[in-house]
Amino acid sequence: MAIKGRRATYEERVSACEALDNGVSADEVAKVLKVSRASVFEWQRIYRAQGAEALKTKKTRGPKSKLDDGQMSQLYRLIAGNDPRQLSFGLALWTRGMIQELIFRQFGIRLSIVSVGNLLGKLGMSPQRPLYRAYEQDPEKVAEWKEEIFPQIQARARREGAAIFFADEASVRTSYHAGTTWAPVGKTPVVAGSGKTRSVSMVSAVSPRGELHFQVYETGIRQEEFLDFCKMLVADAGRPVFLIVDNSQVHRARILKAHAEQSKGMLTLFFLPPYSPDLNPDEWVWKNVKHDNLGRASVKSEGELAQFASAALAKLKEMPEKLRSFFGDPALRYIRDLTTGVQKLNFSLDHGHRNSDLPLKERLPNHSDVTSPWSGPPQSHIAVVACLWE
Repeated sequence: MAIKGRRATYEERVSACEALDNGVSADEVAKVLKVSRASVFEWQRIYRAQGAEALKTKKTRGPKSKLDDGQMSQLYRLIAGNDPRQLSFGLALWTRGMIQELIFRQFGIRLSIVSVGNLLGKLGMSPQRPLYRAYEQDPEKVAEWKEEIFPQIQARARREGAAIFFADEASVRTSYHAGTTWAPVGKTPVVAGSGKTRSVSMVSAVSPRGELHFQVYETGIRQEEFLDFCKMLVADAGRPVFLIVDNSQVHRARILKAHAEQSKGMLTLFFLPPYSPDLNPDEWVWKNVKHDNLGRASVKSEGELAQFASAALAKLKEMPEKLRSFFGDPALRYIRDLTTGVQKLNFSLDHGHRNSDLPLKERLPNHSDVTSPWSGPPQSHIAVVACLWE
């Protein structure tokens, strides 16, 4: 048996047997490996009778599951296909204790909490942070957006040579923290930060091409700030912009609608179905900026927080491949074909023309041959504000 809880490795066991065959005493081998003489002699017996392979540690199979295959399948369907509240549990998230109770209800079998955890592992399940979705979301309007309305926006953008952007706002507090750090076991690290709660606001717009435009404010974003952002976005894009936003009051402000109507087609607004943030890829921008960057910082003022936010957004702006990867979210699959087409177009423009140093319009001799919805010069200037969800 091992001494002080030590378990010898396979290589050590083989080396011990070889040392014994070479005349080294069992006492010496046991002392070096810090195991008992009985263990050394047992290894030697197995080594001589069955060879070195027999010295490998064999995993125990453990006790047989109390649930048969049919019960396991039924349990999987109950967990994977239901909200716990549908099965008369009070909470919305599954816990091992709730699943323990579910097993007893369905099959009359009582398992320990540890056994329930092992059982869930066998079912291919793991504890995960869920995505939350508003129950007010209308599935029919979501389907209509994906299958009819957005394809129409794509087609119109192709005709008018417009750039499609998805925009959203977010705020972050100085007290917001996320992530972990390394520290000695049992000693929780302490990070110094401000005890005062201050916040900054951000607005950004992202395109399937991997373009990002943003502004950071140390005050809240009102309709005037959002209007200024839209003007900046159109100026930077240098062509008509189809801007897709949610239904917040800021986005439906009269001054924004009036500006779009007077923009000669340079700004057109489209609105996502209500309660559908999962359809907006700009949410991934905020996840990257807030959770992956700002949450790991420790700031003392809103000015410092604004600097961190600006730096994180500026860094992300220089990573078009990462921005395009946000559109790989399954909920954004309705945009994916569009993104793929643009990437192919970018490749052909960068690698398929000898005059690649020329401006974009001069590198495209026949705009009608380009199928990307963002290519080509504007062909019409129709001022429209598309209020799709009145």
